[in-house]
Amino acid sequence: MSRFDGYFLRQMLVLFGFFTLVLVGVFWITRSVSLFDRVISGGQSAMVFLEFTALTLPTLIRTVMPMAVFAAAVYATNRLSRESEMSVMLATGSSPWRLARAVLMFGLSAGLMMAVISVFLRPASVEQLEQRQAEVAGDVTAQLLNEGEFLHPAEGVTVYIGDIELDGTLHEVFVSDRRDQANPVSYSSTTAYLVNQSSGIHLVMLDGVALRFDQEGNTLSSTLFEDASYDISELASNADIGNRSREAIPTFELLRDIEAVAKSDEHSVGQLVEELHQRFSWIAICIAVALVGYSALMLGSFSRFGLWPQILAAFTILVLLEGVRGFVSPVVIDDPRLWFLLYLPALIGVALSGLFLSIAGRPIFKRSARNNARELTTA
Repeated sequence: MSRFDGYFLRQMLVLFGFFTLVLVGVFWITRSVSLFDRVISGGQSAMVFLEFTALTLPTLIRTVMPMAVFAAAVYATNRLSRESEMSVMLATGSSPWRLARAVLMFGLSAGLMMAVISVFLRPASVEQLEQRQAEVAGDVTAQLLNEGEFLHPAEGVTVYIGDIELDGTLHEVFVSDRRDQANPVSYSSTTAYLVNQSSGIHLVMLDGVALRFDQEGNTLSSTLFEDASYDISELASNADIGNRSREAIPTFELLRDIEAVAKSDEHSVGQLVEELHQRFSWIAICIAVALVGYSALMLGSFSRFGLWPQILAAFTILVLLEGVRGFVSPVVIDDPRLWFLLYLPALIGVALSGLFLSIAGRPIFKRSARNNARELTTA
């Protein structure tokens, strides 16, 4: 690696880190508002919110990383061109292909980071997140500790707590259990406590009344009680983890036996094939967008005002590549044999980069293109 390659590579890596932090921060703030409201309103602590946020970071980083790679390549190339450093290197005999070596190394470095995130970290984080969400959904104690709201911790069960004191005393408690349609029962009491015993979690109600309706005899019976215990630990059993999502399945498991995974987790083979190759296609797209951002700007000539037309063209190509990615995914899901289409956006990006570098390396082509553009403007 020459000294200029190292200098160019460092410029892009520093900018890549900056853009990644900015984009992750923007997206994190946008998503964390709804996540914070959902977690806190469910009776969970701030630590649970921080844990959920940490588990969503790999997915968030994977989303913004290609944009950060593209922005870093474009910004670094534009700055070197504006400060005449790129022009000096071209004047000394270095071709655009030769200068692209640093960009390729930058794309490979970003692709290596993307491989760790997309192939390993993201599936593990999504799997852990789904397990924690199921545990939180089964945390009946936290669900009940919301005063002034009618809560539904399970189907057919309604709980209302009027007030909660700091010592954990519950006031104005109402419980309606309609899971047995033939004999629904309702409890109301002035005071109650949540007691965690070895046999489970119990809601102990004091000085209340129990109303039981007998549908067969069409009668309503009432019972006054000084204390009554209602077992709420059974409600936690309704929180079943169920089948894993496609994003939570480890990559090695998909590589080993994808048909067995499709059968056990009730996903189609096409969905799993699309998910597997999508993880690897993110690696290729990082390399492609870095080359596209650099090569598009090499089509322009030196200008103190920057290369804004080329930057706009590069951004347009980035949007088109993202559109192609969205188009081929349903096709692969319908026919898993067409998995190679998922790598089409990256191949298109690399092909366009090669075309742009070929044009940039031959001044005759660039001069002809400028003359044609000047003639069109004059006409």
